[in-house]
Amino acid sequence: MDENQSPTKLEYYDDMFKLESTAILLSSFLNEDNRYVLIVDSTVFHPQGGGQPSDKGSISNSQFKFIVEDVRLKDKIVYHYGHFENSKDENVEKGAQVLLSVDEVRRRLNSRLHSAGHLLDICVRNVGWNHLEPGKGYHFQDGPFVEYKGVVPQNELQSKKTELELEASNLISKGGKVSISIVPYDKASELCGGSLPDYIPKDSTPRIVQLGEFPGCPCGGTHIKDINEISSLKVSQIRIKKGFTKVFYNVQ
Repeated sequence: MDENQSPTKLEYYDDMFKLESTAILLSSFLNEDNRYVLIVDSTVFHPQGGGQPSDKGSISNSQFKFIVEDVRLKDKIVYHYGHFENSKDENVEKGAQVLLSVDEVRRRLNSRLHSAGHLLDICVRNVGWNHLEPGKGYHFQDGPFVEYKGVVPQNELQSKKTELELEASNLISKGGKVSISIVPYDKASELCGGSLPDYIPKDSTPRIVQLGEFPGCPCGGTHIKDINEISSLKVSQIRIKKGFTKVFYNVQ
């Protein structure tokens, strides 16, 4: 790979609902774990990160079809890992135009799970757990959760589990547009209720995700268009450990 490679343009960052695009193939190589890697100048594929799993799909043209099994972002370059449908196509032409196609079913589920994690943050505040501070989110299909800094009384867990589900059901039935804003720091802070996490640089233009009229939060992931597309949010369990509360959830 060329060490002077330009950063990959992240098309999903501006348009989360675009599932196909064309790009220029910049590099193709076999990496150290014997997986092929393709690098293109721009991509609609969401790489794993921010608690969200990567997209899957294909990259192709009239000469080859490459099955994308994993996508990662490193040093502003997006790496598409996978295999060629036919091994004879492994010597692909750099500079060729290619079609990128994202697996729509997987993307939609990933987006529903991610938006549901944000909705859970709103529900946690609405049921009276305002002191819990959202931290790590895991929006994968195998046991999604949001971890909060702070603890809650053990004797509240069962009743609050029910309250969280009822509040989520109420908000989902009402619906509300899910919006993305890429704005200067001060405006981003305003959209998020007056403050931003310390890791957001003050000279940056953060990407803010908002559900309905509720305060937003910085996020680089993909989401649904409306809260009602979550359909149903169920809280499977709530765990408290070492000063943290972890709320496990799923969508149906």
